[in-house]
Amino acid sequence: MKGRVRPGLQTMVKNTSGRGQRDLKVKVKTARGRKLSSTRWLERQLNDPYVARAKREGYRGRAAFKILELDDKYRFLVPGARVVDLGCAPGGWCQVAARRVNALGEKQGKKVGRVIGLDLQEMEPIAGCELHQLDFMEDGADDKVKEWLGGPADVVMSDMAASASGHKQTDHLRIIALCEAAAELAFDVLEPGGTFVAKVLAGGAEGSLQQILKQRFKSVANVKPGASRSDSSEKFVVATGFKG
Repeated sequence: MKGRVRPGLQTMVKNTSGRGQRDLKVKVKTARGRKLSSTRWLERQLNDPYVARAKREGYRGRAAFKILELDDKYRFLVPGARVVDLGCAPGGWCQVAARRVNALGEKQGKKVGRVIGLDLQEMEPIAGCELHQLDFMEDGADDKVKEWLGGPADVVMSDMAASASGHKQTDHLRIIALCEAAAELAFDVLEPGGTFVAKVLAGGAEGSLQQILKQRFKSVANVKPGASRSDSSEKFVVATGFKG
């Protein structure tokens, strides 16, 4: 209703220029039964420009802009590429990949690519993507992936994160173990010259992963996209030129 604010929310108005322009910031009031951490998370979501942009552009989450930035820089999602997205829920990375590799064949005169998304949970369909409910670490997963793709992959990517324990070092070790498992699958399914992209957390234990990737790929870069939150320790490893 016009002139009213939703219960639990209040808008803080701050004049930033002296010319009548205002920044509107949504502040969430603490509600009964809601933890302070949940209140802070909700407030951050409501004020996050990438969350708002994802809604406007039809992406399933703000993470879509991370892979967009990485691909803008390294150009691995090219028309005709065959892509595997590990732990793909909620699907933002799949959406980006489908558009960029021309999975729907909308770009006339360009090669048509394929996108395979794997996740432990069932997902709503995504145009241009083939989604499978599968644990990529189970025996034979690599063979299934190659069968679904009709051959090796050009790109294996992962935005997975292990469930948070609340202990920073434990969470770091868990995500590194997850990334190492994703890399092992990539070694089995990638075509020579292929690309591996995965999220890691800065914290020291990723050194062994970096060493392995440098042995198997021609180039390994570590990037923190602008879409990553400034208070997050996440970064992304982009390994290109798989040696086979």
